Amino acid sequence: MAADTTNRNSSLIIAAVVLAIGVILGGYLLGDGLKRAKLADRAVMMRGLAERDVTADLATWTIRTLSTGSNFEAVQADAARDAETIRAYLGEHGFSGNDIQPAGISVSQWNNNGVDQIQVRQQFRLRTTKIAEAKAAHAGQAALLARGVALEDGGPSIAYSFTKLNDVKPAMIAEATKDARKGAEQFAKDSGASVGGIRSASQGYFSIQSRDGDSGGPADASPEQKVRVVTTVEFYLKD
Repeated sequence: MAADTTNRNSSLIIAAVVLAIGVILGGYLLGDGLKRAKLADRAVMMRGLAERDVTADLATWTIRTLSTGSNFEAVQADAARDAETIRAYLGEHGFSGNDIQPAGISVSQWNNNGVDQIQVRQQFRLRTTKIAEAKAAHAGQAALLARGVALEDGGPSIAYSFTKLNDVKPAMIAEATKDARKGAEQFAKDSGASVGGIRSASQGYFSIQSRDGDSGGPADASPEQKVRVVTTVEFYLKD
């Protein structure tokens, strides 16, 4: 009988201890949950900007010529002279035969009041990493006109490209995130709070534009360019 009473009392004590632990743990979890819920409700979203000046590392120059006449052999010979003149001109600026390649040729023939008319259009493309040399050659393109080369479509067009974007991406994303945190810290300071960890983040797309952004020209019109990225980051706020 005494043993049964002792066992019953022990069971009641154990049950009471387990209940007490459950109440304490439940209170802690509830308090922690409320704290986390409160923290989740307090957040600020900021945008961060990163910009970097870069120099293009690839130049692509397309030269278009037009030869016309009424005799096919004469027009063909004129087109061949244009090709040689272009190669010689580019050679003077440090480019070899491998740097410039034919990019297309077309021939048009028709009869105009009994007179044959022939046109030969050619395209040549310079693709090089010699940016300064390509820029100088393009700037002096009037020399081709002086040497008798008829340039079509308003003359040659050149485009500059920055191909090493992946090399600067990680550092620029870090800079943009740092810029966003700086804005969040100012906001938190004004509201009597402090900035916690990142709640969410999204990266905008990288854009490349002319360094002189107000020029109105295309981004690839100049070797001096600017890389730009905007990130959107949401930060937790703490008391």
